Amino acid sequence: MDIKVGDYVTRISHKHDMIFRVISIEEDICYLKGANVRLYADSDIEDLVKTDFKESDDKEVVERIKDSTNLDRDDYFYLPGKILHIDGDSEYLDRCLKYYNNVNLMAMGICEDEVDVPRNIRNYLEEYNPNILVITGHDAYYKKKGGINDLNSYKNSINFVNAVKEARKFEKSHDKLIIIAGACQSDYEELIRAGANFASSPKRINIHALDPAIIASRMSLSDINKDIDLKNIIASTKYGKEGIGGIITKGTMYMGYPR
Repeated sequence: MDIKVGDYVTRISHKHDMIFRVISIEEDICYLKGANVRLYADSDIEDLVKTDFKESDDKEVVERIKDSTNLDRDDYFYLPGKILHIDGDSEYLDRCLKYYNNVNLMAMGICEDEVDVPRNIRNYLEEYNPNILVITGHDAYYKKKGGINDLNSYKNSINFVNAVKEARKFEKSHDKLIIIAGACQSDYEELIRAGANFASSPKRINIHALDPAIIASRMSLSDINKDIDLKNIIASTKYGKEGIGGIITKGTMYMGYPR
């Protein structure tokens, strides 16, 4: 089969479990990027089959978030929390920013390599003064490097952890700055210990490209005077409690009157 860069494919050996986009080809090896999941992989070209891909699930997520937000717009006006989304992947960032726009939320986006975020995070927080901070990109757990509790066994968890720690030096309160951190297979426990409100991945699984944005949007639209429904918010992500966990905090949205 004539497979070229830009094609969407699945892997026969993995029973077509995920859709990837071919980002480069060297001899008979194709380098792949997850269409929905924040994952890089490589594969023998003979193991690949072309497939179709549409971002239809993004529309479904948008409608689900809108349906879950029951706002009385006759008498009241609402001020959702501002989001700063820092992502190590420009394509996933653009997709998340499009999603925020579709659910009518104010979000600023910065694309930056995961390793550079810790030293720059304070400047970004001072400049944008967000209510919600998303720190994501790519990660992976490498069993051959060490145990599940060893930060050195992960591709970028240590960078996410250090970024969260720096953000917490800027704002210690978990209610005043909501931090959502991690990517596929990240060290969930260390991210929570570092100060994240939400983190991936409790079961070290891959997460959907939009999962961090889904959590951010739910927090942006949650009442600042009430504790969040933690289980419900986590359940709104693609893989639920296996992909993302968190702590109970208050929301970030103010309500005003009259409209």
